[in-house]
Amino acid sequence: MNGVITEKLKNCECCPRKCGTNRLEGRPGFCQIPADIFVSHIGLHFGEEPPISGTSGSGTIFFAGCNLRCVFCQNYQISQEFKNHHPRVLSVPELAIEMLHLQERGAHNINFVSPSHMIFQMADAIQIAKTKGLSIPIVYNSNGYDSVDALRQLSGLVDIYLPDIKYLDKELGKKLSGVNNYQEIIPSVLQEMLEQVGHLKMDDDGIAVKGLLVRHLVLPSHLDNSKKCLRLLANLSPDIFVSIMSQYSPQYKACFYPELNRKLTQAEYDEIIDYVLQLGLENAFIQELESQEHYLPDFTRENPFHSDSAIPTRQEETFEE
Repeated sequence: MNGVITEKLKNCECCPRKCGTNRLEGRPGFCQIPADIFVSHIGLHFGEEPPISGTSGSGTIFFAGCNLRCVFCQNYQISQEFKNHHPRVLSVPELAIEMLHLQERGAHNINFVSPSHMIFQMADAIQIAKTKGLSIPIVYNSNGYDSVDALRQLSGLVDIYLPDIKYLDKELGKKLSGVNNYQEIIPSVLQEMLEQVGHLKMDDDGIAVKGLLVRHLVLPSHLDNSKKCLRLLANLSPDIFVSIMSQYSPQYKACFYPELNRKLTQAEYDEIIDYVLQLGLENAFIQELESQEHYLPDFTRENPFHSDSAIPTRQEETFEE
C-alpha cells in the first residue's frame, strides 16, 4: 500500500463523510470497511444499460460496504450485511490481477460498483493493471455521494462515470439513506464528472468508451423528488445521458416505510417519462416496468443475477409522443 493511500486512510477522507477514522489500524469508518479491499462479487454482468453491458458483459467488481444506509437497497446483502456473506479480502495487486482476468474473459469494461469508500485503493489497482496490459475502459459506478476532491485524483484513470442521483430533498435523504447533505453534494459531483469525461460516447457497435451516464431510480410516492433531480440534470446539460430506472422493489427495510412498501406503478413511471419529454432530455434510457423482479440480485449465489442475459433497457435517442 503506497504512501498516498496510507495517508488518506490514516485519517479517512474517501467520501464526504470524512470520518477521520484510522482504517489502517483496522478501524472501520461509516462504511464498515477497514483499509483492506473487501469484494463481494467479481464477474461478467449483463444487467447494466446496453452501452455498458453490450454483448459480452460488463466486468463488474462489487465492493462490500457502503457510505449510505438506503432503507430500500437492492444490494443490502453486500452493502449492509456483507459480514454474513464472507467477502473476499484482496490486496491492491490482487485487485489489479482480477481486472486483467475480466479483460481476458472478454469484458467490455471494468465496472467498479460502490467504489466511493475504496476509491484510493481502486486507483492504485487501476494504475498497476494498466502497466500490465489493461486497455478496456474503467467504469466508476457509484451512489453519487462522492468526494469531489477524491474524484479529481481519479482524473485520467476513469473513462466512464455511472453515478446515481438519488435525492434533491434533504429530509428524504436523511430519512431514507441516513445522509444529511446528499442534495448539497450531488450537483458538484456531477459537474466534476462531466468536466472530466464529457458526454457519453460510444463506438460503432454501441459500446460506451467514455463519458457520463447518470442513473435515477424512481421511488413510489416521491415523484416530486424525481422531477427535482431531472431538472438538475437538464440544467447541467440537455445533452446529458440519463437512465430512468423503473426497477424499484421494496427490499431490505422498505417494509417499515408505508409509502415505499410497494412497487412503482405504471402511471407513476409514465408521469416521470412525460416530464423527461418536457425537459427535452433526449438521451434517455427507459425500462419496461415488467423488468422489476429481473434486476434483484441474490449474493448468496455464485451468479447473483437471475440470468446472464438481462431484459434489455430501451434507449430513446429522441422521444416521440
